[in-house]
Amino acid sequence: MRRLPSSFYTRDTHLVARELLGKLLVRRWRGRELAARILEVEAYVGEDDRACHASHGLTARTKVMYGEAGHAYVYMIYGMYHCLNIVTEQANFPAAVLIREVAPQFATSAETDGPGKLTREMHITRSLNTEYLAASDKLWLADDGFSVASSRIIRTPRINVAYAGADAKLPWRYLYQPKRLTQSA
Repeated sequence: MRRLPSSFYTRDTHLVARELLGKLLVRRWRGRELAARILEVEAYVGEDDRACHASHGLTARTKVMYGEAGHAYVYMIYGMYHCLNIVTEQANFPAAVLIREVAPQFATSAETDGPGKLTREMHITRSLNTEYLAASDKLWLADDGFSVASSRIIRTPRINVAYAGADAKLPWRYLYQPKRLTQSA
C-alpha cells in the first residue's frame, strides 16, 4: 500500500475526484489502522461555485481550502456530523473533494454510505482539520493497486446543495459501483 504523494492533490479537482475512487482512506486510531475503499465523492471548485463553502470568500472556516493541496478540511454539519474533504489544486484557489461513501476494509456492522456515517465509523473529527495527508500518521490516502475503470464511474449532480441554484445541477458527484452492487438479482 503506497501513500498518495502531495503531487496527487495539486491537480484539477475533477481529475483528483475521479482518481480518488477506489483508493483507500486510512485512519490510525488507538493503535489500529482502519482502511476503507472510497466509493463516492463530490467536487467543489472555487469561489464561483455557489455550493462551495468558499463561495463567500476566505473565512476562518474555509482558510484551509485556500492553503496547500493535500490537507484535510473537516467541518461539522447539523451540529452533529463531521464531513471530510481533501483540499486540491493550487494555494489561494479554494477547491476540495468531499468523501461521501466508503467500503470499510475492517470488520464493522455500521453503515458508511454518507459523509457523516463514514467519519463517525472511522473516528474522523474536527481534530483532524488541516491534517496534511501526505505526511500524517493519523489520516492519509493510499493506493493498493486497485483500479477503477472509467466505464464504472457514474456522474450525477451533487446532493443536498439546492441552495446553490444552477450550480446544484452540475454533475460533480462521482460514484464507483462495484459489480456486486450493480448486478441484477
